[in-house]
Amino acid sequence: MTITPLMPVYPRCGVRPVKGENCHLITEDGTRYLDFAAGIAVNLLGHSHPGLIAAIQQQAATLMHVSNLYGSPQGEALAQRLVDATFADTVFFTNSGAEAVEAAIKTARAYHQVNGDTTRYELITFNNAFHGRTMATISASSQEKMHKGFAPLLPGFRYVDFNDLEGARAAIGPQTAGFLVEPVQGEGGIRVGTAEFLQGLRALADEHDLMLVFDEVQCGVARTGTLYAYEQLGVVPDIMATAKGIGGGFPLGACLATEKAARGMGLGTHGSTYGGNPLAMAAGMAVMDAVANEEFLADVRAKAERLRGRLEQFIGNYPELFDSVRGLGLMLGLKMKGEPRGFMVHLRDKYQLLTVAAGDNTLRLLPPLVIGDAEMDEFFDKLSAGAASYKPDAG
Repeated sequence: MTITPLMPVYPRCGVRPVKGENCHLITEDGTRYLDFAAGIAVNLLGHSHPGLIAAIQQQAATLMHVSNLYGSPQGEALAQRLVDATFADTVFFTNSGAEAVEAAIKTARAYHQVNGDTTRYELITFNNAFHGRTMATISASSQEKMHKGFAPLLPGFRYVDFNDLEGARAAIGPQTAGFLVEPVQGEGGIRVGTAEFLQGLRALADEHDLMLVFDEVQCGVARTGTLYAYEQLGVVPDIMATAKGIGGGFPLGACLATEKAARGMGLGTHGSTYGGNPLAMAAGMAVMDAVANEEFLADVRAKAERLRGRLEQFIGNYPELFDSVRGLGLMLGLKMKGEPRGFMVHLRDKYQLLTVAAGDNTLRLLPPLVIGDAEMDEFFDKLSAGAASYKPDAG
């Protein structure tokens, strides 16, 4: 067997996009696909947003990279923007979600260890979570399919069932540094943390002086109808990882923290060659210009309500296929009666509709936040045709 030039770690499908137009992708042969995957919640402004394109083009022609040895007017501006818009007092910029979660893990540990308490390093995480593909982030995730071939995992993580507050309480011990949780699980099946669960974690963190770390890599940046999901769940974290949509398609992530939580992150404790480069900062600022205002967020909530309402009505026509609709904002999941990948492939190959399979028999619907009525109508035309013609045994 001859290995391919691209390391064969992805089960790539036959769709080969070469161009994007708003909410559609266009392949080498000119086939148009309606994109309700959005690069797995990344392309929140679609594929041809003039503001984002102009910002990247202008910055690319001005200054792309200088390293973090020098002052960063661009980084300071975007960090201030995020601080003003969130709970955070300080920001560390990364290139990806996994790096943002890594920085969050380090920040949570350093909170305790900067004052000499080296025993508190363990984070309680939750089953079916997805935090990334680095050694620390796969160790933080309970999914065995991500662990295979990479043993031994890194110590310092204890798994508890999602939405199980009593399980989280029972898991606290002398080594516990905090909780790491997705307020809305993405890969795990678009499962929303209950207010009781998340508010209970906040209370436990306060009671035991623990760090509450939110992973909003997928659910953040206007995806749920507020800039970050925590805003509508009645909980404020100490530390938060964000990425995906924050760059609109350009690689960008960030770890946000309160001043108290970041007390261990001083000079020399962390770094990144590319993190916070001027080009990424221009992309992030353009995204914030577009989404960090009440008019845009209210529009996302209105679209989400329409989409969810139509989905709730639609699934009643196919009780043998669909169980329920769940999610928050434009991060929605169709819970299916069986495994969703066959239906995902059917929609993609027969009807040129792109979606994303997830755990717990769930089909993820993650459209660009700029979808209009025409795209929503096209989505339901394709979904209806796909459901009517789908034979689960045939794929």
